[in-house]
Amino acid sequence: MIFGRKKPEAEVAPVEQIEDVAPEETDAGQAPSSIEEQAAQWDAAFDREWGPFDIEEVDLEADADEVQRLDLDTLVLTPFEGMTLQLQVNKDTNKVQSLLVGDGQSALEVGVFAGPAKSSMVDEIRSEIIRVTEQQKGSIDIVEGPFGAEIRRALPVVDPNGNPAMHMSRTWLVGGPGWVLRGVLLGKATFEPDNDEAQVALEEFFGNLVVRRGTLPAAPGSLLPMTVPQQSASEG
Repeated sequence: MIFGRKKPEAEVAPVEQIEDVAPEETDAGQAPSSIEEQAAQWDAAFDREWGPFDIEEVDLEADADEVQRLDLDTLVLTPFEGMTLQLQVNKDTNKVQSLLVGDGQSALEVGVFAGPAKSSMVDEIRSEIIRVTEQQKGSIDIVEGPFGAEIRRALPVVDPNGNPAMHMSRTWLVGGPGWVLRGVLLGKATFEPDNDEAQVALEEFFGNLVVRRGTLPAAPGSLLPMTVPQQSASEG
């Protein structure tokens, strides 16, 4: 982690003071009855201690690492060496709908969505992705990834020459206070999911993202637009 993590206002109780739950009151050791239940368990086991972060969880002002971050209002990015960045901008509003980060061989598309304040809608989004994939005659697999459950999809497409092909992707979904962050991994890291070197830069990038939800009302599941950073606007 490269940020200063904000200190909690109160001390956390020592582990020995936390009452253990009796084994018969838990589902530990029981196999999940469906892949979606297994996915929910992987999500529950994932801890955002190492990101992605909410703006209230980090202290960017305390940084002494001299990293030049990009602030898109809703999302704060930490660039890495050799990173390419494309912004998907709505021409009518000049708001960024999503961004595409690349490392030369793989790419990561990132979007931020509104979520419930005190619960997560990751399960609902994942279920919708599964439903749409099945409608499009694609195949899907749910595995344990670096950010909880990971969705691996293969969708039938037609290449530029008119030949049948498969579009491969890996999707990460992370819920925070009032938001859901989605990352769709493409390229070499998708075709070689066990190749750590092929995904390390984009995985660290995703983990270093900071979400600034803001206070404007938004329907759960709706896209939270970002703002073109001044540096990019001046360069364009």
